[in-house]
Amino acid sequence: MEAAKKIYTVNDIYSLPDGQRAELINGELYMMAPPSRLHQQITGEIYRQTANHIAENKGRCKAYIAPFAVFLDADDKTYTEPDISVVCDEGKLDDRGCNGAPDWIVEVVSPSSRKMDYMIKLFKYQAAGVREYWIVEPVERIVTVYSFEANDLHRYSFSEPIKSGIIQSLTINLSEI
Repeated sequence: MEAAKKIYTVNDIYSLPDGQRAELINGELYMMAPPSRLHQQITGEIYRQTANHIAENKGRCKAYIAPFAVFLDADDKTYTEPDISVVCDEGKLDDRGCNGAPDWIVEVVSPSSRKMDYMIKLFKYQAAGVREYWIVEPVERIVTVYSFEANDLHRYSFSEPIKSGIIQSLTINLSEI
């Protein structure tokens, strides 16, 4: 008989040693490697353009950069730290982070996160009610935009302007990276 698989909770995340990061999906723990310089540059640029646009246009949404806690489900078995989370419903926010699905999530792929970003998180985010999900490929210089509401998918190169479906007047430009 096989030993029962341990089910992890948010308490296990908060019990990790300082500096160690992990995500939790359906009770399964996924350790996170430190991001590369390029990963941070891309994440920072998308966040900067998004946050500046929201501020300049007095938008109602808020942008957050990792590490920012997202509690997707109404239980203690799922905890993610998307690279960027955009939340338009202030009622979902508290001091711990976001309770429920952000409207828009951006994940920048690293070699160790490929399976997480393209499979596990893609389906989890869609099921949880995330409206739009961007997967950014730094090496290929491609952004895949999943619009779950429109049941639509688009791919953009870094040389093309990338339009947000959540913040209608926002276009992200990654051509300088």
